[in-house]
Amino acid sequence: MKKIVLISCVSKKGKSKAKAKDLYQSALFKLSLSYAQSLNPDKIFILSALHYLLDPETEIEPYDVTLSNVPKNKRKPGLKVLTSSEKIDWGKKVIQQLSKKSDLKNDRYIILAGQQYLKPIIKHIKHIEQPLAGLRQGERLAFLKKHSNNE
Repeated sequence: MKKIVLISCVSKKGKSKAKAKDLYQSALFKLSLSYAQSLNPDKIFILSALHYLLDPETEIEPYDVTLSNVPKNKRKPGLKVLTSSEKIDWGKKVIQQLSKKSDLKNDRYIILAGQQYLKPIIKHIKHIEQPLAGLRQGERLAFLKKHSNNE
């Protein structure tokens, strides 16, 4: 049984092409990655609204796509919010990719992502842990800071 950590992408990104682990700039992402690394997993993947399942070392360009529900009056110009059917398709693609890189029935998945990223894939993965479930943004940051390699 392998230990796989899944981290969601974030809206705050650098302005130029970079490795995925470096492109995402928010404190939540950086602390999530540090916490994931502290778990000594077999693999870490990023759940990307545009690129599906990303290896943290993969170089990508900045983009503005999200699975999160962002009200129209709060969206920045150019932000694409996936529709319900696009989220279902996104989940199918992520599961296809995950099934080639891990064992959906036997591996242990630690999810560091919100419900919008988990909902399209959860029914296909047997062993899931959600250490951030039910925590608000500030609580998530505090948990990750306390349990990661960061100060």
